[in-house]
Amino acid sequence: MKYILLINANTAPGSAPGCSSVEDWMTYEKEMKEAGVYVSGHAMADLTTATAVRVDATTGERTVADGPYAESHEVLGGYDVIDVPDLDAALEWATRCPGSKDGGTVIVRPLAEF
Repeated sequence: MKYILLINANTAPGSAPGCSSVEDWMTYEKEMKEAGVYVSGHAMADLTTATAVRVDATTGERTVADGPYAESHEVLGGYDVIDVPDLDAALEWATRCPGSKDGGTVIVRPLAEF
């Protein structure tokens, strides 16, 4: 079953900056590939490059705004898609993810198959 791991960094004022190194991330990706569970993944560009789009339900008019759509203390930094037997295996990979440390959170969601 395929799961997406949504990797969120903690940006709350006073929070410790992430201590994971590039090498930590490279090791994690290598481990997923060697285990045969890695499907895809990407890091996001800086949050300042984000653009939010909303469409009015009544008029259908599009509104475009710079930056994130809401104030939050967690920012989506990237994602991995993995193919594992079950939720327990997906949770294990989320636990091993460098993004789950240093105040970050990894959200695990199954991907819908249509």
